Amino acid sequence: MKILIIGGNGTVGQSLAAHFATQDEVIIAGRTSGSIQVDIEDSNSIRAMFENIGKVDAIICVAGEAKWADFDSLSESDYYIGLRSKLMGQVNLVRLGKSYLNKQGSITLSTGILADDPVAQTASAAMVNGALHSFVKAAVLDLKEAIRVNVVSLGVVEAAYDKYKEYFPGHHPISTTKVINAYVRSVKGRGNGEIIRVYH
Repeated sequence: MKILIIGGNGTVGQSLAAHFATQDEVIIAGRTSGSIQVDIEDSNSIRAMFENIGKVDAIICVAGEAKWADFDSLSESDYYIGLRSKLMGQVNLVRLGKSYLNKQGSITLSTGILADDPVAQTASAAMVNGALHSFVKAAVLDLKEAIRVNVVSLGVVEAAYDKYKEYFPGHHPISTTKVINAYVRSVKGRGNGEIIRVYH
């Protein structure tokens, strides 16, 4: 398979790239790194990326950001960080990327546990994650299985646990193996419109 991983040099992306590269052709895209650069906040940048690499069998996105802050300190512009980046960035990857998928191709988006189990200071991030879950479930109804679109929603991953553990007291870190298997299930399986939750 020819697999495009957007955010392939990040914490999760590096593990995915290393795993898939053992059997598949992997292309890594990132805002400032990777074999091709893309700004997912810019539709023209997304379109240029796809024009550059051509058809692929799978698209995985592990990129996108959202503002974490106390609710009373979040400004309207703070909310737009997540709306432009993590939400519309991934929505536009589906909108534009579907035309660059080979037959039976798939797109895998990424969210997180905040959609279902938010913690303090995550009103913006949780909103974006929940919106992506609803988007995928609705979008596949119109796509009529021409392509598959799923979301992987992770808890706090082991590699980032020390950085985020104060925000998630009592949460179990997710092993790299479980992280990889969630994305393999989306890419290599036949599920469509699934929210693949790995929280424990």
